[in-house]
Amino acid sequence: MRKENLSNCPVCDSKLRIVKYECGRCHTEITGNFKQDKFSELTQEEKDFIEVFIMKRGSIKDIEKELGISYPTVRNKLDQVINALGYKVDKDKSKIDILTLLDNGEISPEEATKMLSDLNERS
Repeated sequence: MRKENLSNCPVCDSKLRIVKYECGRCHTEITGNFKQDKFSELTQEEKDFIEVFIMKRGSIKDIEKELGISYPTVRNKLDQVINALGYKVDKDKSKIDILTLLDNGEISPEEATKMLSDLNERS
C-alpha cells in the first residue's frame, strides 16, 4: 500500500519537518532540515484536481466533463488550490473575460448570461 507524504503531525496537526532521507537500494542515510514544497501541503482532493487540470491542459470544459461538475465549481476548486499555494485570487471577471470564455466554448450562453448579470449587479 502506497503511503502519501505527511505535511502535518497526525497527533497535534503542527507542520512536520523532514529530517532524514534513506536510499531504498543502498540504505545511505542523509539527515538535516529539509523544506517541503508548497504542493506537499495541499490536500489529496486538491492534488487530484491539479492532476486532472494538467491532464486536460487547463481546458475548463474538459475538466467539467471529466469530473462531472459545473464551470463555477471548477473555478472554485482552482481558486482553492491557488489560495492553498499562497497566492491571491482576483475574483472579478470583466465582460471581456466572460465573452472570451463563451467564445472559447468554456461556458454555456446561460452561464455567460448569469455571470454578466452578476457583474452588472456589482457595478
